[in-house]
Amino acid sequence: MLYSKIEGEGKPLLILHGFLGMSDNWKTLGAQFANEGFEVHLLDLRNHGRSFHADEFNYEVMVQDVLDYCKEHNLENINLLGHSMGGKVAMFLSVSNPNLVDKLIVADIGPKYYRPHHQEIFKGLNAVDFSQKPSRGEVELILKKYISENDTIQFLMKSLFWKEPGQLDFRFNLKAFNLDYDAIGKPLSENDLFDKPTLFIRGGNSSYIKDKDFEGIIKHFPNAEIATVPNAGHWLHAENPKLFFELVMQFLK
Repeated sequence: MLYSKIEGEGKPLLILHGFLGMSDNWKTLGAQFANEGFEVHLLDLRNHGRSFHADEFNYEVMVQDVLDYCKEHNLENINLLGHSMGGKVAMFLSVSNPNLVDKLIVADIGPKYYRPHHQEIFKGLNAVDFSQKPSRGEVELILKKYISENDTIQFLMKSLFWKEPGQLDFRFNLKAFNLDYDAIGKPLSENDLFDKPTLFIRGGNSSYIKDKDFEGIIKHFPNAEIATVPNAGHWLHAENPKLFFELVMQFLK
């Protein structure tokens, strides 16, 4: 069963983090949504955070994990919010189980195919040899050789933890990602459709959702609105949490 943090009371709102992230990334916003009368479920998807590790890693199994979670917690008529890879999980779940989802919010990813584009990040992560028992500072120095964006490095450093005294590791399952990294770029199928209220929120400085992608979004999600957070990149919810929160609340209420 997926690890989660549950906060608040009311209509269920499930939040799914992005690739290499975890539920902790949404802690502050999750508390704000809980204060607005939602029962917020912050999930760690498989191979991330404190959830289980498995070699199988694709959207089919991730959707089934979330469905199993909903069944275990007797959740129905949920609101579903996903960022990046979590947004794709949310899309796949919504088109395959429309009766479960009331409203869908997708942050900075579209239904189209995305080619692999984390190569430098993977080189950096795979260059860290934990058998040498590096310190946090040494791990950061290794990542800096491959990754130029400091924000990305700090984001990855959040997944470092003390596996045992003196022994660091990443919480995510790098081994599984190395086996089939391309799986997270998968597009929705031609006839996939979810016609309930949907909100896509993109970062103004991000290239994940371009104007030319709007047609494809509306094809799969005919009842979709598309909003933009200006001057924000792919991590729009962290760069401008105030506006992100306002857009989501306006849509949910």
